Amino acid sequence: MTIYRMKNYDDMSRKAASIFYAQLTLNPRSVLGLATGSTPLGIYRQLIEWHRKGDLDFSDCVSINLDEYKDLPPEHPQSYFYFMRQNLFKHINIKPENSYLPDSMAEDAQRECARYDAVIEQSGGIDLQLLGLGHNGHIGFNEPGRFFEKGTHVVTLADSTIEANKRFFESIDDVPRQAITMGIRCIMQARRIVVAVSGEAKAEAVKACFQGPVTPEVPGSILQLHDNVTLVGDEEALSLLDL
Repeated sequence: MTIYRMKNYDDMSRKAASIFYAQLTLNPRSVLGLATGSTPLGIYRQLIEWHRKGDLDFSDCVSINLDEYKDLPPEHPQSYFYFMRQNLFKHINIKPENSYLPDSMAEDAQRECARYDAVIEQSGGIDLQLLGLGHNGHIGFNEPGRFFEKGTHVVTLADSTIEANKRFFESIDDVPRQAITMGIRCIMQARRIVVAVSGEAKAEAVKACFQGPVTPEVPGSILQLHDNVTLVGDEEALSLLDL
């Protein structure tokens, strides 16, 4: 595992973005696994800036998002479809038909999960996967449990995840209770993984994921078993690591 300890959020964002820049420069047809939330915003802003300068071309790449809230319409301001469009896709030249998110409104959720796994497989697998970390160590929406979920699946969100996400909604009652997420197998099959973390509030999760035991009670701990993981964090987020 490679660890980059950056001074602050902006430095962390630029460093993580530079890895995606290099990936697309070396392979313009890359399959990118993308994430949502507050942490990737700086990364996406940097990628947009490079694209506007003519330094970065997204026209041949494919994007596959980690997850989506279940039963939240795509046009809802807090859907991840909306998030990706507002914060990245509408600012770059990626083709709409090459951008994939789970169908939040699918009538048959299990069939949708199987379809999404097929999308990943038919795309040739993910070349570079971006991840954040939840406060409880979740990756994607893979919550702590008794075993590692394998394929794309419907998950009931933990109370701590609902609490963390309530700031994006008018009230905690509006936060969806379920999501469709890539499973651990999907994530671990990515050829390279970049984990971006920022802030003191993530320090304990970082410590547990990267220097604690590998256990499904800390889903992100499985990343210790991947042979090409890069952790990019600011000083606060990495403050508890024994480096």
